[in-house]
Amino acid sequence: AALEPTVTLSDALTGGGSDSVRIGNETRHVVSYMKDFLFSPEQARTPIGRLSGGERGRLMLARALARPSNLLVLDEPTNDLDLETLDLLEEMLGDYPGTVLVVSHDRDFLDRVATTVLAYEGDGRWQDYAGGYSDMVAQRGQGVTARQDGGAAGQDGRAAGAPPPAMARSAAPARRKLSFKDKHALATLPGEIARLQAEIARAEARLADPHLFADDPGGFQAVAAGLDAAQKALAGAEDRWLELEMLREEIEG
Repeated sequence: AALEPTVTLSDALTGGGSDSVRIGNETRHVVSYMKDFLFSPEQARTPIGRLSGGERGRLMLARALARPSNLLVLDEPTNDLDLETLDLLEEMLGDYPGTVLVVSHDRDFLDRVATTVLAYEGDGRWQDYAGGYSDMVAQRGQGVTARQDGGAAGQDGRAAGAPPPAMARSAAPARRKLSFKDKHALATLPGEIARLQAEIARAEARLADPHLFADDPGGFQAVAAGLDAAQKALAGAEDRWLELEMLREEIEG
């Protein structure tokens, strides 16, 4: 609701009249910053009114993280987010250089992003526990449960008269998963690999011309440099795809 539908994606990030955005102490081109949030360069001039709900969520996240800050206060930030934007939010908060104070009922989200949990212990006492929600349960011996039948909660957060939960010996490790960027890379890397392979084939065909060097030494050097860059890029893309594919199989298997 805070987004003006006729404003373009680029202007929404830069404030208009500029093609750059300042992130901390770094000035970046708006298209480069858009790519961090998985927008294509072609969307820079797209009116916000034409974006999907998930894209608008990513835009709001990009705008918030572009503002100079060393503290973010987030109240139930996972509400109404699609899974892709939720993955991106977790990843961006992990890279945020300042402090994030978040209130959330999403325990899996807390396990993935929190380094400290503040838990209400009753009688006005709050206790901090290192790690996420599962780590807090392991240290505290119990989790946070809802009040029941409108009764007053006991000092330990359980409903009055409720039996004490079993002591947890260890926290269940948070299930690893592919981030939104990882999924995007898995989907797009095969196309990028095919493009690089075609580029390499064209360059090799040109270099095979026995007259190229004699007729155009500068062109020969440019093609050779382009071939070297494409081969390095191909090796990197293939390594990255293999790494992500192995991670996907490990998670799913």
